[in-house]
Order: sequence, then structure tokens, then C-alpha cells
Amino acid sequence: QVQLVESGGGLVQAGDSLRLSCAASGRTFSNYGMGWFRQAPGKEREFVAAITWSGGSTYYADSVKGRFTISRDNAKNTVYLQMNSLKPEDTAVYYCAVRFRGSYTDTDLNNYYYWGQGTQVTVSS
Repeated sequence: QVQLVESGGGLVQAGDSLRLSCAASGRTFSNYGMGWFRQAPGKEREFVAAITWSGGSTYYADSVKGRFTISRDNAKNTVYLQMNSLKPEDTAVYYCAVRFRGSYTDTDLNNYYYWGQGTQVTVSS
């Protein structure tokens, strides 16, 4: 079992920044790749970013590339999502998840098994 707890969401204005955190407990965190996904009201959950177990490789959705940065601190069992230049279309509930299969460049959410409860990010125009 892996427990994930996201934090850091909030209400911000367009152009602002936020840093989301995802704290993991349970299985050895450093053995697994991690990902961030988001779900806006009325829309399907979509891939945002992924990172390998070592943190050496990352991958982003085109919609966030150049604005968001995923990172991890295995000593703290935590993965982060730094979000800069936020836009109203970034408004969503953001989830972190543990990847159990597939490549870090594979955006299929079915490759991810454990999920956090999500944290709301709202960007006003």
C-alpha cells in the first residue's frame, strides 16, 4: 500500500505561481516513477507531468511544457509540481499518482495505481 497526500493548491490570479507537494508513505517511494494529473469540472482526468524514480528524466503535457516543473526528493518521500505563469485553463483538481508500469512518457493513467485525494487549483482571470 502507498498513501499519497497532495497539498499546496489554492486560489490565485493568472500569471501567479503555485507549488504542489505530494507526500508518500508506505512502500519504498524511491522505487517508483510518479506523475501528476488534473481533472477539470466536466472533463476527463488528464496527464500533466511525470518523473522517473531517480528524478533524472521528466515528461510534460504540451499544455504545461515550459511553465510547470516536476521534481522529487526521495529523502523526503515527496514529489513536487512547480506551476508558473498559471492560466485560467489550469483550473482543476490536481492528483499525484504512482506509476507501476509503462514508460514515464506513456501518459495513460491506467499505468498509475495509487492516487492521492487531490488538491484544488483555481486560477482567476
